[in-house]
Amino acid sequence: MEDQTSKIKMDRGGKYLTFTLADEDYGIEILKVKEIIGMMPITTVPQTPDFVKGVVNLRGKVIPVVDLRLKFGMASQEYTERTCIIVVEIFSNSGSTMMGIVVDSVSEVVQIRNDDIEETPQFGTKLDTDYILGMAKTDGRVKILLAIDKILTAQELCLALNAA
Repeated sequence: MEDQTSKIKMDRGGKYLTFTLADEDYGIEILKVKEIIGMMPITTVPQTPDFVKGVVNLRGKVIPVVDLRLKFGMASQEYTERTCIIVVEIFSNSGSTMMGIVVDSVSEVVQIRNDDIEETPQFGTKLDTDYILGMAKTDGRVKILLAIDKILTAQELCLALNAA
């Protein structure tokens, strides 16, 4: 009988869309990605956290947009021609919803094998790393694989969705 750890490790391999934030590489399961769009006008919504940039009108559907740099506590940066919004489908207790995440640049879609994924290091008891699926070792670099459904807490997700 397999132990729980090896089962979890088996389930993480697959295709990931990779992107950069502040010279670090990240990845999201490709099945979560609906589309990638260039930067477009974002309507700000009052009384939302700084990382909730606002909402965009994507073909008649209003979706919230979160800046991952700000969510992760990184320094804000001017958007460039490489900055883009990755539209992802996230699942929560209230069902599925579309959300845009602003990233510095999109890199590529890569196939990552189970054997190339390490567990998330433990940084201490006060640091919540539930949103990290694992650390992928590819091409001599480490890519942080994100569980996009867990990036926002339930309260943050509610604020973002109320913005839309």
